[in-house]
Amino acid sequence: MAERGGRGSGGHGSLDKSITLPPDEIFRNLENAKRFAIDIGGSLTKLAYYSTVQHKVARVRSFDHSGKDIENEPLYEISVQEEITARLHFIKFENTYIETCLDFIKDHLVNTETKVIKATGGGAYKFKDLIEKKLGLKVDKEDVMTCLIKGCNFVLRNIPHEVFAYQKDSDTEFRFQTNHPNIFPYLLVNIGSGVSIVKVETEDKFEWIGGSSIGGGTFWGLGALLTKTKKFDELLQLASKGQHTNVDMLVKDVYGGAYQTLGLSGNLIASSFGKSTTADKEFSKEDMAKSLLHMISNDIGQLACLYAKIHNLDKIYFGGFFIRGHPVTMRTITYSINFFSKGEVQALFLRHEGYLGAIGAFLKGAEQDNPNQYSWGENYAGSSGLMSTSPDVYPLQRTRSGTFDMLEMDRLERPLVNLPLLKDPSTYIPDTVDLTDDAMARKYWLTCFEEALDGVAKRAAASQPDSVDALERAEKFRQKYWNKLQTLRQQPFAYGTLTVRSLLDTREHCLNEFNFPDPYSKVKQKENGIALKCFQSVIESLDSLGWEERQFALVKGLLAGNVFDWGAKAVSDVLESEPQFGFEEAKSKLQERPWLEDSYSQWLERLKEGPPHKCALIFADNSGIDIILGVFPFVRELLSRGTEVILACNSGPALNDVTYSESLIVAERIAAMDPVIQSALKEEKLLLVQTGSSSPCLDLSRLDKGLAVLVRERKTDLVIIEGMGRAIHTNYYAALKCESLKLAVIKNSWLADRLGGKIFSVIFKYEVPCK
Repeated sequence: MAERGGRGSGGHGSLDKSITLPPDEIFRNLENAKRFAIDIGGSLTKLAYYSTVQHKVARVRSFDHSGKDIENEPLYEISVQEEITARLHFIKFENTYIETCLDFIKDHLVNTETKVIKATGGGAYKFKDLIEKKLGLKVDKEDVMTCLIKGCNFVLRNIPHEVFAYQKDSDTEFRFQTNHPNIFPYLLVNIGSGVSIVKVETEDKFEWIGGSSIGGGTFWGLGALLTKTKKFDELLQLASKGQHTNVDMLVKDVYGGAYQTLGLSGNLIASSFGKSTTADKEFSKEDMAKSLLHMISNDIGQLACLYAKIHNLDKIYFGGFFIRGHPVTMRTITYSINFFSKGEVQALFLRHEGYLGAIGAFLKGAEQDNPNQYSWGENYAGSSGLMSTSPDVYPLQRTRSGTFDMLEMDRLERPLVNLPLLKDPSTYIPDTVDLTDDAMARKYWLTCFEEALDGVAKRAAASQPDSVDALERAEKFRQKYWNKLQTLRQQPFAYGTLTVRSLLDTREHCLNEFNFPDPYSKVKQKENGIALKCFQSVIESLDSLGWEERQFALVKGLLAGNVFDWGAKAVSDVLESEPQFGFEEAKSKLQERPWLEDSYSQWLERLKEGPPHKCALIFADNSGIDIILGVFPFVRELLSRGTEVILACNSGPALNDVTYSESLIVAERIAAMDPVIQSALKEEKLLLVQTGSSSPCLDLSRLDKGLAVLVRERKTDLVIIEGMGRAIHTNYYAALKCESLKLAVIKNSWLADRLGGKIFSVIFKYEVPCK
């Protein structure tokens, strides 16, 4: 987009129109925008719009093999099709750029389904005429607090790593919280010019219960008088460098130390600005700003704690222009809440608190689509992420285009819910290692993903040999993911808790953005075909064994199958260089002991002495040898014992993981060879379902609702989680209500060394819940 020269007009002459907007990054999919909402505060504008997004998806379909020799033909047909999905876009920018942004929207808007734009915030009145003139849409104003609450409920429900506590003196400043399945009740404290305190009881039931005129406006007004500072953020920057003890009178200044009788610390503030009445000297701007910040934060903290105590609430979320991710404001609020509540209440902040009003306003105008009936997922490829403004954390100055922050959320096909078998959903954490907290692991995994990036880009381009722009798109993918990794080196908390899972998911999001929906589709097709040819001989070999030998062979086969993981560099190198590497070769690589002995013997005893499980839920991992020669023989044994089986596979592609649609074709072909599988499918004792996930890892708190319903109906009493991503990177410590097996092969030498083993060591973890 070319620069727009000149200044604004029509009463908005101070608006900056010189900014250049990068259309590939900002206002994406604007041509397909259907509805708009806007939240205009005193300094920032937050725009929301709903768009349809056309993207490529990989589909598989069985060939009609009737009457044909299928020996040398592919197992199934692969096609890439266009699909339209829904996406929510949220953009935040400074009010000085509002006219330029409105002009940009006007120039690029093709057809919108509405003639109304929902608006909230004080600026909705100030800029009403400008918006209507520029966009030709009628401005429909909505109540600010109603929009904030609706927006808050939406992000708490749909973004797992939304809430965090701030700990300045910790190695990791941002400590993200596990989302409780029931988000209500809570207290929302919105600090703008003043303070509004709202108690939220249900989705539609909330009440304003108090507030204060002493808020961000007071801080700014008094701060400007004291320091002659012209900008709010400059005032906060001054405060971050100040020492309030130079201005405030402390308890030790009054009593000469702590006041033990009353339990008062000597460093407690006795009087804000107290030293200014007695000291005959000038105080620095930095010290005065810090003292003022402490005074206002303590006032807000005390009020919030009193209201929380009155209403028996222990969750207080803080938002508003006063917060905005500034370390100095979050630290003072956190200290105040901790002091006045004696540690019983925690100050919590929201990663997307700046978007709450815009999200709420959008929801008010989208009732016909009923967004709350769907689950939504953050699209890491199109979102800016949380950025700390602390110079210690983020030393790089943002460029001018960095004044724009983006959040994108994709609508998922079906609602996602908790696995009903989780022992305590409120404390469940999917990820085994928090890379935000573990600096050594973070450095290793970021480097690991960087080093693998060229290979992934090459694989993506090779997956579309007939596409003239595949190499160009693969390079764009490589550059975008590389930039994400560099952001995460500086800001590991940008998208919540940094984990191996989030790194993998971000990569998948970036691949999808550049229309590489399934780079491993041809690899999976080939490996599924090869493995099917070996299925009958594997079954015959197993059936020839005695019962105890067969159980061990089944487990060993399941683990050997898990070796075939293209996401592990050690394996992909072998598979690339040794095309003949197969099932038997994988078995020979397994390092079985001492990992297998104790837990396996307990599992064997359970099979010998206990009654058959009623129903087993199995989360499958890789295509090819893994699912066909590892999982299906294990499934067949369970069925023979009288156990029903629910086999859950990814809804969408990720690496070489088997997808639900691929599993249907594989199961159909196996059933044609094996009467046990055929009968189980026909009698619905073997059910194939989708997980609702498109990730190499597994979050048991976000599973397809249909799967959860089936687990309840079938009274599932055994869960089997297979794979390094599903059973080691995630869910290794997951506590379930029923018996569980977690199986995987460690295919990363660094991880194996950290766990005290060797590469290709096995994990076989049999767990029985405590009664």
